[in-house]
Amino acid sequence: MSETSHERLLKVLDLIEDSDAPLTSEDLLRRLGFTRSTLYRYLKLLSDAGLVTSFPNAGYALGPRVAELDYRMRMSDPLIAASRPVMAELVSSVEGIALLCRRYRDRVLCVHQESRGAAFSSTYERGRALPLTRGAASRIILAYLPARTLQRLYKDKPRDFAGLGSTLAKVKASLKDIRQRGWDITESQVTRGVTGVAAPILDERGEPLGSLSLTIGRTRLPAAEVGAIAERVRFCAGIVTKALSGGQ
Repeated sequence: MSETSHERLLKVLDLIEDSDAPLTSEDLLRRLGFTRSTLYRYLKLLSDAGLVTSFPNAGYALGPRVAELDYRMRMSDPLIAASRPVMAELVSSVEGIALLCRRYRDRVLCVHQESRGAAFSSTYERGRALPLTRGAASRIILAYLPARTLQRLYKDKPRDFAGLGSTLAKVKASLKDIRQRGWDITESQVTRGVTGVAAPILDERGEPLGSLSLTIGRTRLPAAEVGAIAERVRFCAGIVTKALSGGQ
């Protein structure tokens, strides 16, 4: 099935988004294979919308509209609004950094962070995307995805699942254990020397909207401490889940 013009337009935006540096029109032409007139038409549409901007002698990068959209999201996103006070309460009772994440395509994106008294910084900042297989905040979302989605992800990148099992069957068994427990824990998978504990935020069908996690600036935590933190994180994620479902 041939691509629509909208899909090709988004390809241009995706390529600019994924680049660590501005891309020239020649870079884009080479990578996309569009005609020059088609590419310039898409770049004009994106530029007029403020989604990309051009820099002389450098190329195209994301535009100022992206920053405005980020601000609007922080102010109006129901998930962030429901989670912010719960996360603030969580870090007031357990020292660390609370992270709110949500699934974005086949990645997990940090969309909000709360910290109080933490003597360390997390490299998992707002706006940073990570694979679904890396870190507790990601893996807890992965554990609740449909079987057909998991199978597709494993088929595409089986090596990414090494920490969960050497075969698809073993990966499914590991994720089932995480799902039954209701929380996940990892050490030093995203930031060295820290422990992450995460629980899912679910919709009314039991599918994952995102995750709430707490990063603690230590590893090798005693089992009793892990259990207490996990229960606290799971309780807070449950509050957010209930709030988003209208208190049902």
